Amino acid sequence: MSSKTNDLQESYAKTRLLLALWDLGGCEEKVARGKLGKRIVPKGQKMTDYQGILDDLTNQGAITVSKKGSAITYTLTSSTGLNLLKAALRNDEFEFNSNLGAWVGNSLLRLFRQVDVVVPASVVSDNGVKVEVISSYEEFKTVALDVYDKLNEDYNLDDLVPIYRIRREIGKRVSREKFNTWLVEMQADDILQLMTGEVPDFTSDKREDSISIPGTQLRSYAKRLI
Repeated sequence: MSSKTNDLQESYAKTRLLLALWDLGGCEEKVARGKLGKRIVPKGQKMTDYQGILDDLTNQGAITVSKKGSAITYTLTSSTGLNLLKAALRNDEFEFNSNLGAWVGNSLLRLFRQVDVVVPASVVSDNGVKVEVISSYEEFKTVALDVYDKLNEDYNLDDLVPIYRIRREIGKRVSREKFNTWLVEMQADDILQLMTGEVPDFTSDKREDSISIPGTQLRSYAKRLI
């Protein structure tokens, strides 16, 4: 089987999974793993056969996985997930490789009857300029590292970038709470090291825009580890 054929089959499986998750109400509520499996898994296959695809979609920020005990549920992100679904259906090379089944046909009808079915990314005004809101940890990682590299290079910061400068550069694209949570998560993932230390002209507002981790000292610098 050619590489192109494999790619198309994987694209088919991803698109069918996203469509099923949307059809099951995955934009508004969590969909149980078993319920999703009944919709997408054909005879002779298991839900575990789709784990690689689920992981890939999770890494892309298209779906969110929640676990509570042994229960696993999925939700479809309203921006990335729907945009990915629509882009796949618009691909000239994409086609369904088996009988559609009633649910697929009816889902497609409902999808295309909706106006603006792909929800555009939220925007906010930052000093009079409209900017796109960061909606996932994966997106935040990319943006934060880009900002880190830019600040580090432009201001010769010697790989110690003040956290307040990263926060202010990203601005209103992310809430303060999510900035704190996701930056700490980047440290947990060994992407950044959050460090203590006095920043030159460390005013109260700069301290406030740094990171306070409960039970530890104020973290004022970030150092990239990868």
